[in-house]
Amino acid sequence: MLVLAHPVAPASRGIVMPPAQTPNAPAPATTTPAPAPAPITPTITAPALAPASVPVTPTAPVPDPAPDHQSPRHIWNVEYILWAPDCKQLGMIGIHGSFPGPTIYAYAGDRITVVVNNKLHTKGVVIHWHGIKQIGTPWADGTASISQCPINPRETFTYEFTADKPGTYLYHGHFGMQRAAGLYGLLIVHDRDDPFKKDPKYASDLNMLLSDWYHEAVYAQAAGLERKDKHFQWIGEPQTILINGRGQFRCSLGITRDRRACDRRKKDAFCQEGDKSERCELIRRSECGPFCEGSQCSPVVFAVEPGKMYRLRIASTTSLSALNVQVQGHKLTVVEADGNLVEPFDVESIDIYSGESYSVLLNTTAEKQESSYWISVGVIGRTPKTPPALAALKYTGSKGELPVKAPPAAPAWNDVERSKKLARDLKARVGTDPPPEKVDRRIDMLNTQDLVDGQIKWAINHVSLSLPATPYLGAYKSGIQDQAFNTTAEAPSTFVSSYDIEKPPKDQKQEAKRNVTVSDRVYRLTHGHVIDVVLQNADMMRDDVSESHPWHLHGHDFWVLGYGDGRYDHEMATKNKELDVVNPRLRNTVVLFPHGWTAIRFVADNPGVWAFHCHIEPHLHMGMGVIFAEGMEAEKLHELDVPREAMMCGKTAVAASPPLLAPAMPPSP
Repeated sequence: MLVLAHPVAPASRGIVMPPAQTPNAPAPATTTPAPAPAPITPTITAPALAPASVPVTPTAPVPDPAPDHQSPRHIWNVEYILWAPDCKQLGMIGIHGSFPGPTIYAYAGDRITVVVNNKLHTKGVVIHWHGIKQIGTPWADGTASISQCPINPRETFTYEFTADKPGTYLYHGHFGMQRAAGLYGLLIVHDRDDPFKKDPKYASDLNMLLSDWYHEAVYAQAAGLERKDKHFQWIGEPQTILINGRGQFRCSLGITRDRRACDRRKKDAFCQEGDKSERCELIRRSECGPFCEGSQCSPVVFAVEPGKMYRLRIASTTSLSALNVQVQGHKLTVVEADGNLVEPFDVESIDIYSGESYSVLLNTTAEKQESSYWISVGVIGRTPKTPPALAALKYTGSKGELPVKAPPAAPAWNDVERSKKLARDLKARVGTDPPPEKVDRRIDMLNTQDLVDGQIKWAINHVSLSLPATPYLGAYKSGIQDQAFNTTAEAPSTFVSSYDIEKPPKDQKQEAKRNVTVSDRVYRLTHGHVIDVVLQNADMMRDDVSESHPWHLHGHDFWVLGYGDGRYDHEMATKNKELDVVNPRLRNTVVLFPHGWTAIRFVADNPGVWAFHCHIEPHLHMGMGVIFAEGMEAEKLHELDVPREAMMCGKTAVAASPPLLAPAMPPSP
């Protein structure tokens, strides 16, 4: 069965729309309806068929909501489910029995409320609202041990926050490696005065959520990463790349003659023909391949009309993979990055790293001869052992076949210069606020991989992050930070000048060698200060091996000042015009390229405790992150209203009610 992802106009304010549902799929998440909500256009699925043709039924657009429309209260059950995202059934984490999680639609300025019921039985859970600044609500950032306690099994936690600006955003688990277990979805914030809707050719938005998928359970992955010495087990490459939660494992859609090999309708040894038991029906649905009725791994087909313009919203929540997206026979115009408008520019394809999001404009034409075109998503930055994911762009009024041509080839996986050029081509839209000229503090962050007591760790300035049992924010609010984590010294703001980034740690000169420590120390930032951060990449534990890292900052957008090769030298970077302080783009996630540096700037104007970390799931698990404690001065802490439920663990379980307030440690100059 092919799932027709029909385009729709932006949904009503605050309405939760589920991912594509098949006839046998579970119900979407529960919401408390708002008064007179606008109707939701259903996703249409084709009947059971061989992989030859797909009838397309045009879909009416969803009307815009009335200005006084109120957002509903979203009520989610987070639970274990059996699902087959790539035609192989596995246990994973879902929301209300479905995967991916429901898409939240809102307008900028909306107050969003999500009630999370933890049904995982034995595991805590939190949900991070990736890209939302959480101004005034740092407790709702959804980061375990940082902004809140994990939501315990059979407990409920209510997130309430403001969608501060329009854009394409994500939400995902932020406790252990739960994002890699399937706990994620899209959060789309619409602009009431959307400039793209004013184009007479504008038809609708198309959402594309990208992820990678492993057949090994995340708990086994984590256990392998924590083993010592020669017993260490890297997670390896994913089995499948998913588009909107769907892919095909060991099955090629891109070669017409092999397509029937995808139709793997096999009878289970214990399920006889005619057996209608729940177990047998579940096996048939999940393991029968992408073209049978009720399949959870059906290819995604985006139905479009000729002569129209579509806004393709692309977001990546991959655990490991950097990806390249291209649409066969169509150019793409980049207009948004991480919720910030950029000066439009055309590309043949676009790279997207974990945690990033883009909007690209796709113009269809009336002269196309083929009925459909491949959307190909391939791995870059690592040796591509995972086949590209495929979806179809299908023109309405055609016969409805999958594309007959071979999919487009992905760019060379190791063409870093091409990726850097794309990153540099992003320029802030005219009218974007420029960065402040005066900088109050610079923090240099050396990214290294090393051994700590036999364990392989990632470290920043020779410190590998380990989160405390008591959440930082609650500890500061309760005035017990000295008891909750290490406040005797701040995390280091620089690294030894003699460190050679082109050598692995074992080959460093004696004065450059530093024992890597595991710590929960923080960087204390004075409210209102302008902060520069320079991320410095280096060799890993093997000679001449360095990789890309997508770094994500919570609670902020930042200006990307520039990228460069080798070791950062401020005078040379300025002289060579590698730093853009006039028109830099705003992002919340930025790539640190191999053997190079990336410089960013932000204003510490959002009181809270914010994570800044590599968005590669196993790297964060191995300690690749830092903590910014921002505006933790006493007068700012008094202004924060932190719910008691966010602090009911560790040492704040006693201090949470009533909140105490001891003097906070003074920030560094």
